Amino acid sequence: MIFNILHILWLAFQIVIGYNLVLPILLYIIYVITPKKKKDTNQVNPKEADYAIIVTAYEQTHTLPPVIASLLKLDYNNFIIYIVADKCDVSNLYFDDDRVVVLRPPETLASNTRSHFYAIHHFKRNHELLTIIDSDNLVEPDYLQKLNVYFNAGFKAVQGERKAKNLDTTYACIDAARDIYYHFYDGKILFQVGSSATLAGSGMAFTVQLYRECLENVDVTGAGFDKVLQKEIITRNHRIAFTNEAIVYDEKTSQSDQLVKQRARWINTWFKYFKFGFQIITLGIKRLNWNQFLFGLILLRPPLFIFLILSVFLTTINVFFSPFIALLWLVGFLLFIVGFFLALILSPTDKRIFKALTGIPKFVFYQLLSLLKARNANKISVATQHYHAKSVDEVNK
Repeated sequence: MIFNILHILWLAFQIVIGYNLVLPILLYIIYVITPKKKKDTNQVNPKEADYAIIVTAYEQTHTLPPVIASLLKLDYNNFIIYIVADKCDVSNLYFDDDRVVVLRPPETLASNTRSHFYAIHHFKRNHELLTIIDSDNLVEPDYLQKLNVYFNAGFKAVQGERKAKNLDTTYACIDAARDIYYHFYDGKILFQVGSSATLAGSGMAFTVQLYRECLENVDVTGAGFDKVLQKEIITRNHRIAFTNEAIVYDEKTSQSDQLVKQRARWINTWFKYFKFGFQIITLGIKRLNWNQFLFGLILLRPPLFIFLILSVFLTTINVFFSPFIALLWLVGFLLFIVGFFLALILSPTDKRIFKALTGIPKFVFYQLLSLLKARNANKISVATQHYHAKSVDEVNK
């Protein structure tokens, strides 16, 4: 009896880990067979929605001039940029444009949401929408127009696509490959099959009313405010739209110490918030809500390197004790690899990214180091150090 129970638990554990290998392909199949709704992405809104563009900076300001320059080149009239310079020296931070407001909190906030609400509480007017931009981001001139397509369609939350600002090292290229993979499956595919895109921390926009409703009474410290925000949005029965036409350029991790600190915070965030997946799945079952059920399933998925390492471990054990199940694991790996390359091939992917994939083992090694530091990640570092101050034109060369 005990042996049977242990055997069932062992099989259940393998299923919980193994489904992550085949889920991308299953989602892609659902996407292929799902009827596509035609959307006119060139529609023009006769009235420009009023945007607050919130740019958060922590300790560093050297990347801000090109960020603000790219925002001021937006092909849009109705916006104000709010720079929240937390724990920054702003003595040399000057912009000769009334649309740029520099805010220096008197006390260190050390929190994304605190910075966002510091900006919200200092709005110059009652903005309809807000979009969040990191201090290392750049945007395409039509960024706000492409977001508006989905707000005009009735959505209250939209995630744009974050593309690599730099591909100068193997780490940066693999980091970019990871982003492409997630934007493809957790953005485009999830949204197209009737669920919601996951939030990426920046390059996202919301109605001011929804953002305040979700987070104004929640003090989120450390990394992961986007995890809390998406949970609040989904439980309120909204869908998060995704558009790969609202493009934000994001700095990819190019140095090993930068990679370890950043990933340690991200891993810490997953362990802290993956429980949201159970809550949202339960809600989806109770309400018979496909959006909530599928989104909750995605939230339970561990970081890529964790479930891949566990999969290798489980495959190895089964080679000795159950060759047939080991074969199933190998099929799962093959489907995952196919799914991974599908994302890269069906997305505009730089050739340098494909060449850098041979460096994945080293990249995984540094993520293992991150796992060891995950518990104290938010004490080690609060924000990612930025090294690349570029313009959009330089990125697109």
